[in-house]
Amino acid sequence: MSDIRDISLAPSGEKKIRWAAANMPILNSIAKDFEKTQPFKGLTVALSVHFEAKTAYLCRVMQLGGAEMHVTGSNPLSTQDDVAAAIAAGGIDVHAVYGATEQEYERHLCACLEHEPDIIIDDGGDLVNLMHTKFTHLIPKVLGGCEETTTGIHRLKAMSGAGELRFPMIMVNEADCKHLFDNRYGTGQSVWDGINRTTNLIVAGKVVVVAGYGWCGKGTAMRAKGLGARVVVTEVDPVRAIEAHMDGFEVMPMSEAAKHGDIFVTVTGCNDVITAEHFKSMKNGAILTNAGHFNVEINLEQLSELAVERYEARQNIEGFKMSDGRTLFVIGEGRLVNLAAGDGHPAEIMDMSFAIQALCAKYIAENRGRLPVEVIPVPKEIDNEVAMIKLDSMGIEIDRLSPAQRKYLGI
Repeated sequence: MSDIRDISLAPSGEKKIRWAAANMPILNSIAKDFEKTQPFKGLTVALSVHFEAKTAYLCRVMQLGGAEMHVTGSNPLSTQDDVAAAIAAGGIDVHAVYGATEQEYERHLCACLEHEPDIIIDDGGDLVNLMHTKFTHLIPKVLGGCEETTTGIHRLKAMSGAGELRFPMIMVNEADCKHLFDNRYGTGQSVWDGINRTTNLIVAGKVVVVAGYGWCGKGTAMRAKGLGARVVVTEVDPVRAIEAHMDGFEVMPMSEAAKHGDIFVTVTGCNDVITAEHFKSMKNGAILTNAGHFNVEINLEQLSELAVERYEARQNIEGFKMSDGRTLFVIGEGRLVNLAAGDGHPAEIMDMSFAIQALCAKYIAENRGRLPVEVIPVPKEIDNEVAMIKLDSMGIEIDRLSPAQRKYLGI
């Protein structure tokens, strides 16, 4: 039985899902194929992804392919209650509420795994971690899974390296059609959607500090520059630091950047990126946001210890007043700003990412028992299939190699 906020919210959620679906041509194409071929007939799928309209449509596409779906969110502040209600009203088992406590969040994850999934679709690695700790007795039934994001892949590689991973996991985030577009253009736009709608402040003329210059950081910095900000990048990777410099951004350590920033965005996937030493040197009014998967990049515990007062400055913005009179502001409890304070990535971008998810899940179903128990890259043919459908949906044609050219290139 579903565990949601309020089933009466379903009509609002249904509108969101229909709008998203109308702008997701790749998944629409896959849905038609899945309905005919039924690749998941007889299989149970547990899914934990940020629960909003695009995710809901992915769930429906998987269900059209014959899957018995049990779904939840992957972050307590990214669930949209009306979308969860719409999915529940349509007959899919969903366990997700906005603002869930840590206990409720874990209970929802467990509720999905209790249905003995054959395939896991994860975002951040929480489902897989629970399967390997609390539900080990169900592992023999699992054919494999797909991981959506960088943080989850870090966790999977650590498990695999330690010899702890017990079933195949496909690295969806590593697909070109995922990280080159979702991480760069999706994060780049949605981070600023969330910040701008929540603060109602101008970006032009401000100093924006972007921590991390991976694909998400690249997109965030690029869009900040487009909005008129002076952008500072902090990095630990020397190659990425050079890249940021040559892309036209200032590069410096966080200890120095902290003195100059008006808006901070962490996108590293690591913890303690901004800590007490940085809070102490920040400007009055500095705004702190995170776009990494977990709320550990900004050390909120240390910020709380430094504060003499905490208060709600505006919906979804908390003020932390320091003993010297300065106030620092945190958006969305330090959770993913694009989802905790916005609607997440644009539908056209998530269309590509979720198409990769759907086709990788199909790949697992078709190759049951034949995949190695390790972290697996997305097959190139899946990447190319998604790219070609995307080009076709945009009315774009490209050249094809002739047989002679293929021979010349050794293909």
